[in-house]
Amino acid sequence: MENIIETRGLTFSYGHRLVLDDISLRIPQGSIYGFLGPNGAGKSTTMRLLTGIVPEQRNTIYLFGKPLQPQLPELFRRVGSLVEQPALYLHLSGIDNLRYITTLRGLAETEVAHVLQLVGLSDDGKRRVKQYSLGMKQRLAIAMALLGNPELLLLDEPVNGLDPNGMQEIRQLLMKLNREQGVSIFVSSHLLAEIEKMCTHVGIIHQGRLRFDGRMSDLSSRFDAAGVLLTLDDAAGWAERLHGHFPQVVIEGANQLRLSLEDKAAVPGLIRDLAGQGAAIYEVRHAGGLEEWFISLINDKGNG
Repeated sequence: MENIIETRGLTFSYGHRLVLDDISLRIPQGSIYGFLGPNGAGKSTTMRLLTGIVPEQRNTIYLFGKPLQPQLPELFRRVGSLVEQPALYLHLSGIDNLRYITTLRGLAETEVAHVLQLVGLSDDGKRRVKQYSLGMKQRLAIAMALLGNPELLLLDEPVNGLDPNGMQEIRQLLMKLNREQGVSIFVSSHLLAEIEKMCTHVGIIHQGRLRFDGRMSDLSSRFDAAGVLLTLDDAAGWAERLHGHFPQVVIEGANQLRLSLEDKAAVPGLIRDLAGQGAAIYEVRHAGGLEEWFISLINDKGNG
């Protein structure tokens, strides 16, 4: 099985309002796939369709190589999901919240200790959930999704509302699950920095249309992978000197220039030449990244 999730021209409407228009996703088995889009782009609707919360209008969704609808509800022995806000009983302990799920699903209670250990809550399992931080509640919700040892996790905005430390904890947890447990992960988000740090593949949706679907490396290759940002003394003066060789040089600030090179191999030579001419170079870094690529794609009128 090459793709653990596939949608083949997925289209969905609420009444007369078209929400998803011909969405064809391919999520490879073993990947961490980031599903990106602005608020209202169609991410949550896609997640509800993938989990069967909202029934699809045409048979275009495939999980594990088979149509979704005939596999429900037995499919969720293989899939863990967290859609929107987790449903937690605040007056119960973390352990009792998990025991409740094992009872509903007919799972062994011995799994509770295992998933608590996976999400780093072993020492807090007996505490009431109302005493948990927001990040701990999110980790407990992911622990619930991990009961039954799923092959696939579907997570809708799992770091929404968390502080930077909480985001880092969830990111590291998901990468660990993917690396050590082999879990394929589909995560929707509007937080580009988090997706860029952990995902192998990405899909970008805007106004119900898919703008990109593929590897992060493929997305990078579509844009200027050899752009650099230079922080140096007197950016305006150096921009004037460099303009003959780099007509597209841009002054980003009093001390920063943006240049486009033929390829990354040209960067060391550029730095040597500038230093040889007396430039005081304080920082060199790659220009671009997921944020710029994302903005470019959703603003590209010719791309849908």
